[in-house]
Amino acid sequence: MAALRHVLLLQRDVPKAATFYSRGLGLKVKVLTERWAELEAGSTTLALKAVDGEACCSVGYSPFLTFTVKELQTTLTQLLQLGSTMDGGVQHLPRGLTAVVRAPDGHMISLFEPAEQ
Repeated sequence: MAALRHVLLLQRDVPKAATFYSRGLGLKVKVLTERWAELEAGSTTLALKAVDGEACCSVGYSPFLTFTVKELQTTLTQLLQLGSTMDGGVQHLPRGLTAVVRAPDGHMISLFEPAEQ
């Protein structure tokens, strides 16, 4: 059986992206250089790699990162202050709240706050 080692996102500015994910989502920075970063995301690592070509940084709706958060509105506010943009509104579903933002480098981030049991 294969095990997921990390999720890799190509970035124009690795330190700026690391700040976005650490301050906005509370991910712990394990490694940070100008061209590479590793952030602790639960049992998985979010890796950020600098690339110089624009084609490498062109993104659409993929990859799509989904994070479970304790307080959606607080996290959403932090991410918006750090440069993300909303992609639709907050959805109130029976299982909880969801919202989607586009990170400053274009990656899509879904936030999920479970409903209280």
